Amino acid sequence: MIEFYINGQQVDVQIEDEQTIGDVLKSFESTCEENDAAVIGITVDNKLINAEIFDEEAAKPLGKDTKFEFSIVTKNDIKASFEKLSELFSELAAQMESVPVALQSGKNLEVSESIKKLADSIDQFCHIATLASLFPDTFNTSSLNGISFKDFFADFSPILKDFEDALQNNDTVMLGDLSEYEICPRLKDISKALQNM
Repeated sequence: MIEFYINGQQVDVQIEDEQTIGDVLKSFESTCEENDAAVIGITVDNKLINAEIFDEEAAKPLGKDTKFEFSIVTKNDIKASFEKLSELFSELAAQMESVPVALQSGKNLEVSESIKKLADSIDQFCHIATLASLFPDTFNTSSLNGISFKDFFADFSPILKDFEDALQNNDTVMLGDLSEYEICPRLKDISKALQNM
């Protein structure tokens, strides 16, 4: 029996006149497009199908007990992720604004945690923006206040690096200034841009 899994959940799928693995993949992809979804990972019989071997695997005949596993992402998943990130960046902006006070109160650990959370959030954002690019008609992930995200982060990276250095050197004045005047406004910009995605 042919097995189908979508994002780890087994689903019932009727095979009609598909003869090859490629026929099934093409049919599944059409179904995804009709449902505002995109395939981001394919495994057939426990073998990950990447771009290099796709054509070769797609040409293989469909077996009686072929197992298909798909990872998909939907437009709604991405919208929800952007909304969550918008809230997260807004929260982080507030935390960055209060860094000077936190440092004066000796809450250095709290500040370190905020920075770690910030780095994780930026990684998360980059991952979701990459997935959003699968739906160019819906998500314009190319710009933030008229600046491309790439340039925005290229501009942001050195500031984060300075912040990291200031943290290591225990330069509380520099930490306070960077978080309040450089990092906080940028996080607010990201948060606002994500709300409009």
